[in-house]
Amino acid sequence: MRKYLLAIGLLTFAVSAGAAGREGKVYRWVDNDGIVHFDDRVPPEYAEVDKDILTDEGVKVGSIRGRKSKEELEAERVAREMQLQMDLQLRADKALLSTYLTVEEIRMHMNRRVELFQAQSRVTELFLSNLEGRLQKLEREASRYLPYSSDPDAKQVDPGLVDEISDTKTTIARHENNLEKFQQDEQLIVTRFEGDINRFKVLRGIN
Repeated sequence: MRKYLLAIGLLTFAVSAGAAGREGKVYRWVDNDGIVHFDDRVPPEYAEVDKDILTDEGVKVGSIRGRKSKEELEAERVAREMQLQMDLQLRADKALLSTYLTVEEIRMHMNRRVELFQAQSRVTELFLSNLEGRLQKLEREASRYLPYSSDPDAKQVDPGLVDEISDTKTTIARHENNLEKFQQDEQLIVTRFEGDINRFKVLRGIN
């Protein structure tokens, strides 16, 4: 019986203490006019304002964050981007140090990649030379016919010859674009590896 009464008493005390804690909560906030407000409830129009939580004695025991300003949101976005860049750089540094032991290894890898693009460029240049020679031959042949010939008695050019000239020009243009891309890619590779070399030196403390 005594245990039962003790349990009831403890339960009643806990409920009373919780109610007192809720009733003793006071909010303090400042409106747009700089006026300080105190209340046990926050009106809806102040829901997005920063608020302090006080006891009945005026002791601050917590706070509630209101809506952040555009400046604060922008600052947080910038901070997140900076942290992301730092994380990416850290991963790149780890990969660089785990892949290479010396600067010479990086240069060797760079040279192999450069040689690959240079080989592609040489093959494309040779193919272009052959295509341009073929185009010149086709154009010389077409020059004997109308509308390319100045001879009014010349025959009309064969449509198949005209199509072949057009196709050859299209192929030349396509391979010229490929050659330009190979050369650009080669320069990008050199720039990237030079950056890796400089970063490797910094990480290894090499002058």
